[in-house]
Amino acid sequence: MAMFQRDRGPGELDREAPTALHTQISDAIRAGIADGTWQVGLRMPSEPELAAELSVSRGTLRRALSTLIDEGLLTQTPGRGTFVSARPEPPSNEGELRGIAEDFALQGLRVTTRVLRSTVMLPSTTVGTALHVLADEPVVALRRVRSTDSVPIALLDNYVRADFAPGLEAVDLENETLFDALENRYGLRIGHARRRFAARAASTEVATHLSIAPGTPVLHLQQTTVLTDGRPVEYSDVWINSDEISVSTLLERAPRPEGTA
Repeated sequence: MAMFQRDRGPGELDREAPTALHTQISDAIRAGIADGTWQVGLRMPSEPELAAELSVSRGTLRRALSTLIDEGLLTQTPGRGTFVSARPEPPSNEGELRGIAEDFALQGLRVTTRVLRSTVMLPSTTVGTALHVLADEPVVALRRVRSTDSVPIALLDNYVRADFAPGLEAVDLENETLFDALENRYGLRIGHARRRFAARAASTEVATHLSIAPGTPVLHLQQTTVLTDGRPVEYSDVWINSDEISVSTLLERAPRPEGTA
């Protein structure tokens, strides 16, 4: 059985791209699981068969499969093989995904953006884990400050997979939002995001950028943005001056079955 016959053949692996082959393979398999091409319970071809189909070494293939095993999407059973065990976690029906700039705009705030850093770099362990890239696979690192009436209200550190958005570091993100750039310039389809909020004491670095005293309580937001095919594209750390601004979320109640009280 040819695992990549429908959407991606061995010749479609881009061997000149900065993205490692094992990452391209794991991304393709993850996308196939997400869209239902490869159903839960499907037995994968053997490693020699799949490596031959993709024209890659077994070591490269094993790295790709290990990524998906760590994510819980594949399971290996000694003597039986490798099976699809789960689909990528779908978005919950908890609200509408908006970028921070969009959220501020809905509150009637006129926000300006200043870019402090826009470069390509190697990821930290936290960023690499969130974006499913290895330590030697580059990401675009952005640091921006958003202000209203010249008062800093948010410090944003964003990390984007460089293979998904080549040249993003040169885009004018003072006059264009990151989500707009990813969707309109690169044709990426953003599906959902996972957010975690926590109250933190501002570090000296954060306090300097937000023009507050070190130790002042701030709202810390961690976000991983995921494409519609299940691949993570962006990870961010955002520190918000909660004395100046709040983050709102639009929640929609899921339809209830007929006949329920």
